[in-house]
Amino acid sequence: MSNRKVPVAVLVSGGGTNLQAILDAEARGELPSCRVALVISNHAGAYALERAKKAGVPALEILKKDCGGQEGFERKLREALEEYGIGVIVLAGFLSILSENFTSRYPRRILNVHPSLIPSFCGAGFYGLKVHEAALARGVKVTGATVHFVNEIPDGGEIIAQKAVEIQPEDTPETLQRRVMEQAEWILLPRCLEQVCAEWSERKEGGAEE
Repeated sequence: MSNRKVPVAVLVSGGGTNLQAILDAEARGELPSCRVALVISNHAGAYALERAKKAGVPALEILKKDCGGQEGFERKLREALEEYGIGVIVLAGFLSILSENFTSRYPRRILNVHPSLIPSFCGAGFYGLKVHEAALARGVKVTGATVHFVNEIPDGGEIIAQKAVEIQPEDTPETLQRRVMEQAEWILLPRCLEQVCAEWSERKEGGAEE
């Protein structure tokens, strides 16, 4: 196994709590196969950029409105990823659907965390509190989080891992969201990132990847 850590880019849109979970795991020495090398936000002034700054990680804003639409936006993303030599990409609260033209360039190298047990409460329109509101409205007793590979279908890629969280009778969407983050997302995402980076590094050394 190589001693060279895989450079990781984390794509964000908001506060960056999942980014922080990754940064904290890295600081604890739990990500021996990778390092966070770049944070990109598609929203101006996202607090996740401040988290990156505090951790000493380069951070960029790439806004669709400044790029002439989706095609230009994805081109700018690719240019940034290439400039920083990124091997694996994490979508951590990244509220933008990426096209097949983009995702197909990074097979089994883009991860996303979704706050439900896919295939429940997922797909287009299910993000943030909307997921937890739907779970409570349906009356399910167990929810959780899923980390999966990303393709052009929202939440449609191969599942890497899932972690269940029990719903309590007194839960609101906000309390459920917090508990799913604490008990599932923040545990699962760094663990899966390390697994994917270790596997990709081995494939690359074996000549299976460029």
